[in-house]
Amino acid sequence: MFDALLLKTFVTVVDEDGFSRAAEKLHLTQSAVSGHLRRLEEQVGKPLLKRTTRSQQLTADGERLIAYARTILALHRDAWTQLTRTPFQGRVRIGVSEDFVEARLLRALQDCAAQHPGMEIDVQVSIPGTLLSQMQQGNLEMVIGSLCETGESGRLLWQEPLVWAWAAQPLTQLPTPLPLALFPEPCPYREAALTRLAQSGIAQRTAMLCSSNAGLRAAALAGFAVAPMPLSQLGQGLAALDAEHGLPALPDAQFRLFTAADADPQMIEAVSQAIFDFCAARRQ
Repeated sequence: MFDALLLKTFVTVVDEDGFSRAAEKLHLTQSAVSGHLRRLEEQVGKPLLKRTTRSQQLTADGERLIAYARTILALHRDAWTQLTRTPFQGRVRIGVSEDFVEARLLRALQDCAAQHPGMEIDVQVSIPGTLLSQMQQGNLEMVIGSLCETGESGRLLWQEPLVWAWAAQPLTQLPTPLPLALFPEPCPYREAALTRLAQSGIAQRTAMLCSSNAGLRAAALAGFAVAPMPLSQLGQGLAALDAEHGLPALPDAQFRLFTAADADPQMIEAVSQAIFDFCAARRQ
């Protein structure tokens, strides 16, 4: 029989892409994490990871086991929740940034509420700066949003490059001053884009002020303006401009989960787990 603790360590090492980050997340020493992986490999009788000095990669057996491990851990969580939970009575107000909201996330939140009778989940969509301000004012219990180069707290969900989005068509020269499509303040992508352009001495103008991702995409697709957005948001018809086009590199977008200090810890934990499970599935 597999030890759930060893499986959890194995999944965390894979998700966090390293022993040191897994140790930090699990609140263990790196040697303890290595010991867990060694014991699991002894139980299986086969290596699960190919280790080098800089990285690790799943073996063929590791690829097979990781799917089973996720299922086993999910069943453990479900069993624990069903047998130990107390009825929730209350509403969880969640702020979700424009570039994070999607149908799969809303279904995950809906499923979470269905598993906890008495829980209601309300969602507000806006830009991260506005949502965090709303949470500080007591109007939200949770915020899912992306930030760039920040000292803000919050649990990291994942991060990815922020890029200059433009129509996927041949480009000889960008207009001067550079036309931009931006969200209004306070927006981390706006701030990062304007800061990098100023540091590089590139003239710019705000050609389009947008209130949604749809507006940013429309501006970029039409070749009307360049829009800073996460790499995963490009989609069909858009391409990322880079140094070859004379534009400076942008920082990574860090997607984080923020929670209010006075929120109900039980409800927050239940919803947080649903969000983390969604993110893990999204990365596969």
